[in-house]
Amino acid sequence: MKAVILAGGLGTRISEESGVRPKPMVEIGSKPILWHIMKIFSAHGINEFIILCGYKSHVIKDFFANYSMYRSDVTFDVASHKMEIHKNGAEDWRVTLLETGEDTLTGGRIKHARDYLGDETFLLTYGDGVSDVNITELIKFHKEHKGLASVTAVQPSGRFGVFNLKTNQKKVGGFREKDTADTGWVNGGYFVLEPGVFDYIEGDSTTWEQEPMQNLAKDNQLFAFRHEGFWHPMDTLRDKTVLEKLWNAGKAPWKVWN
Repeated sequence: MKAVILAGGLGTRISEESGVRPKPMVEIGSKPILWHIMKIFSAHGINEFIILCGYKSHVIKDFFANYSMYRSDVTFDVASHKMEIHKNGAEDWRVTLLETGEDTLTGGRIKHARDYLGDETFLLTYGDGVSDVNITELIKFHKEHKGLASVTAVQPSGRFGVFNLKTNQKKVGGFREKDTADTGWVNGGYFVLEPGVFDYIEGDSTTWEQEPMQNLAKDNQLFAFRHEGFWHPMDTLRDKTVLEKLWNAGKAPWKVWN
């Protein structure tokens, strides 16, 4: 199964960092938060990724173009312009970077991945949020309910897309975006999706969190996987500071890998 990661937005609420790099490349403990997210998936055996790029995509491409070399011992034969890598310490990842346009909205970016996914079930998340969500259990949950979409439901402070979810209920009854008065279950990212969701996305101007998710809920095709553990986005500089402190103290709950 492949994991699709949204990594093309401007990151305007963390402009102190995103002015020079895309938000997924903002570092926590000297590694981009994108790397942390990929390590979470990798801990559950997911090692093939499709990164949906847009704003400053060259920064992401440069990172992966040189990643193996930076993680290894290297010999350079300067005269012959050859390089030999020894003791490769890089992860066993296959990474596809897609140019989805700087102005494309989240739904449009997801639809760009269609040709690279075929008819297979896939994972999706945002390139700016970390969690100790059990990806293996999330996939199992998705297979059991047989709907088109599963979304991880979390309960942070009310500043994200909120959906109706009754006690012991799995099916999402409705979805609305950014209701700051409601601190109930919200969209924590970390989706499992069937290719049928592409039919809910019109094009580049479609926002995934609006019509597609609303219509999936209306059609009884959106199910919530409740996650009561750690989840934290990196929307602001304050968020980055919180995550950095946890990482530097050796208390990062999202570090589910050895």
